Amino acid sequence: MTFLQVLAHPSVFVWLCLAVGLAVGSFLNVVIYRLPKIMERDWQLQCAELRGEEPPQVEPFNLALPGSRCPVCAHPITALENIPVASYLALRGKCSACGARISPRYPLVEALGGLAGAYAAWHFGFGLAAFAAMLFVWSMIALTFIDFDTQYLPDDIVLPLLWAGLLLNLGGTFVDLRSAVIGAAAGYLSLWSVYWGYRLFKRMSNRLFGRNDPEIGMGYGDFKLLAAIGAWLGWKVLLLVILLSSMIGAVVGVSLIIFAGRGKDVPIPFGPYLAGAGIAALFWGQQLNRQYLGLFF
Repeated sequence: MTFLQVLAHPSVFVWLCLAVGLAVGSFLNVVIYRLPKIMERDWQLQCAELRGEEPPQVEPFNLALPGSRCPVCAHPITALENIPVASYLALRGKCSACGARISPRYPLVEALGGLAGAYAAWHFGFGLAAFAAMLFVWSMIALTFIDFDTQYLPDDIVLPLLWAGLLLNLGGTFVDLRSAVIGAAAGYLSLWSVYWGYRLFKRMSNRLFGRNDPEIGMGYGDFKLLAAIGAWLGWKVLLLVILLSSMIGAVVGVSLIIFAGRGKDVPIPFGPYLAGAGIAALFWGQQLNRQYLGLFF
């Protein structure tokens, strides 16, 4: 039996992808925390350049530098303290140097990365579709937490994801190329149309009733994310993704208002619900579409 045959064995492949996914989850924590700050620094440097100012000298800050450290005491995180999930449990959720509490979100993201890898491996089996599905889900995890933190969906993730979907479907990995191209265009234009329709409605409503309610209902990042989902999974799942994300978003939004006392005017990011619906469509889109259409036909 060759090495590739051993690797492709279902049990070996699933456990290997679980381990790789845990490591990727650890990296996703870095991306979630640092990417928005990197982009903010870039914007500040660009603004300084446009104003004709000398760019400030700052410490290198990217996905690799500086090394991970405790945000309270700056204790460098050692390799043994950086083992996904296991280190958090061994340290009992506290910094080994100062005892500061470590957010449980770190092991949560690591666990999600591992489970995503293992489930994609089990669902699709050894092959391109499984590896592509892992990339898709890991990207969605990163976008979800970034959007929760900043209400921003970075182009640095969304646009490469869109192009990757089109390239993968050149060979029909998930859908044929025609369906992928239409899905990308329809995904963007559908939410774009809703966005401008809502803005025009609110503008007319404000003028008619003399109010000053916000006109913006969602951001352009949501359009691009749905376009990326359409590029990966085709146009046939777009209605399902929109319905699922809208229902989940509405339930969560109403729950936050009723049970958490969140103000009605506080914006709620829509990206996480699109991402969750996109993951559901990746694994169970055909079955969900059949059940949904079965309600009417």
